[in-house]
Amino acid sequence: MTNFRPLHDRVVVRRLESEEKTAGGIIIPETAKEKPMEGEVIAVGPGARNEQGQVVPLDVKAGDRVLFGKWSGTEVTISGEELLIMKESDVMGIIG
Repeated sequence: MTNFRPLHDRVVVRRLESEEKTAGGIIIPETAKEKPMEGEVIAVGPGARNEQGQVVPLDVKAGDRVLFGKWSGTEVTISGEELLIMKESDVMGIIG
């Protein structure tokens, strides 16, 4: 990724690919697959400001594996890579 730094409480996430098969071994065709709701945080902003004007750092950091909502974020292409930019509040949790 080029030098892209998200602002405020935004994070940049790379989707992790979903499984090609179900637990029973059924292969899922590309057209029927849902976009994965799991990803890796690539970059984070400095944080949002609280009511006193102080910057509150984010709980997520680059390298974290996270879960996010199905419709969360804005899809962007940076240096030929499809990524998501979302607010930290769209992240449901950190995996691991």
